[in-house]
Amino acid sequence: MAETPLGVTVGSLAVLGPRATAEIARLAESMGYGSLWTAEATGTDAFTPLATVSAVAPGMGLGTGIVPIQLRTPALAAMSAATLQALSPDADVWLGLGVSAPAILRQHGQPPADRPLAMMREYVALVRECLSGESVTFEGDFWQVRRFRLGVRLGERRPRVVMAALNPRMLRLAGEIADGVLLNYIPASHVGPSIEHVRAGGGATVFAYVHAAVGDFERRAGSARRDLFNYAMADGYARMFRASGFAGEVDEVRARQAARDRDGALAAVSDRMIQAIDFIGDEGAVADFVRTYVDAGVEYPVLMPLPWGDDRFAVTRATMAAAARAVG
Repeated sequence: MAETPLGVTVGSLAVLGPRATAEIARLAESMGYGSLWTAEATGTDAFTPLATVSAVAPGMGLGTGIVPIQLRTPALAAMSAATLQALSPDADVWLGLGVSAPAILRQHGQPPADRPLAMMREYVALVRECLSGESVTFEGDFWQVRRFRLGVRLGERRPRVVMAALNPRMLRLAGEIADGVLLNYIPASHVGPSIEHVRAGGGATVFAYVHAAVGDFERRAGSARRDLFNYAMADGYARMFRASGFAGEVDEVRARQAARDRDGALAAVSDRMIQAIDFIGDEGAVADFVRTYVDAGVEYPVLMPLPWGDDRFAVTRATMAAAARAVG
């Protein structure tokens, strides 16, 4: 357990504001966290906060979790990742990539992917070519490049590619073509089957977001129900939740929402589902919850602290401390 690396994401901490990233990074470093991760949807971009981390905690690993591949060209993603690597030459840089959800794409005026596996395979191949430093000319089904050459000088350490994946075919593809796979909103009980799909493709490192909050369940369960409702309404996550043993909850959430019964839809998210995915408990229970992911086979857990409380930063700090003890 002592050698298990641990990361933390600020993707759930938008309520604290972008300037909190530096404080979270310093706190994480003091607690022994190895990396800090960001998100990219409609709030901060994924890369700018990581540049801040490179300044205040230069040895900390930097991860994007995730960059939607429909919103950035592969060349631009390679440029951004290479910039972070140049700013932190001795740190791990994890370029986390994923096929974005339709709801996010609509806000950016982009259509959903009709061939997500092919799009991801092509994107990863082109990113790797662009990171090589060689002249790249590429003619693909989705992207074309003419004589692109990365202008950032890198040493031996290069950014590595992590793929977000939920369902079997994308998990297998991640095992085949990526350095790592990032699992999200997954109960520990479903980690084993997911890893089997990854290993069918290859040997990618298994990362997983671990969602947790130190707090009183009765007071904070409503926040978890709202969060899980939103994801149960997304088709990709709904399929994964069903496969994880929560088909009844997903079906009831969707049926109630279709009937315009929002309160009923929220109530359909069971306590069991909350405590399997968005865990709420005291510090000891949170530590135990994090350990279940390591025991299930996650090689690199990444805490997603849920800032559900009157003092949001205090909840975040307590949750981070509990997770650090779980692998310390």
